[in-house]
Amino acid sequence: MREEGGFEITQQQGGWVIRMWWPAGPVTGGPQRVTVEPAEGAELRDIVRGISTTVLRRLDLAAAVNLAKAAPEALQALEDVTRELEAGGEAAGRLLASEGVSDRYLALLAAAYAAMAGAGAPAPVPWLARLIERRPETIKDHLKKARRDGYLGTVAGKAGGDVTDKARGVLESLGSAKS
Repeated sequence: MREEGGFEITQQQGGWVIRMWWPAGPVTGGPQRVTVEPAEGAELRDIVRGISTTVLRRLDLAAAVNLAKAAPEALQALEDVTRELEAGGEAAGRLLASEGVSDRYLALLAAAYAAMAGAGAPAPVPWLARLIERRPETIKDHLKKARRDGYLGTVAGKAGGDVTDKARGVLESLGSAKS
């Protein structure tokens, strides 16, 4: 969980949730703030007795510090990927506005959708709809057309799909047209 100006790492020990907070920037040591709260659904008998020394001894501070040291780079990478994905969605929206549901638009839409799903975006269709400034139902129809027209392949058992060779060819022509 990310907090303004820093980040938080959470561990659960028995009926307790332990949150450790670090400020943004390089991690040079332990957390600057630690909170211990009852976990959702914890047994009342465990909570009534209060926080025990066993709970505190089981806190894995070393693992939390290691995670915290990796967190700034991971957050930056996530922000970079998000920026790239949004740029792809916005570019698809500009193509739709200028060309309609063209081959170039469908290829770019397929690439943006596949990248969002591949990056683990929990709801790529509503996100694309917002970026393209269309309703989610419209984007779903466009994605179906992209699949029918051979720009977006399927991946068995998971959302998203593969960008096809046909789509890659169109995208390469888009890239060379910009140069």
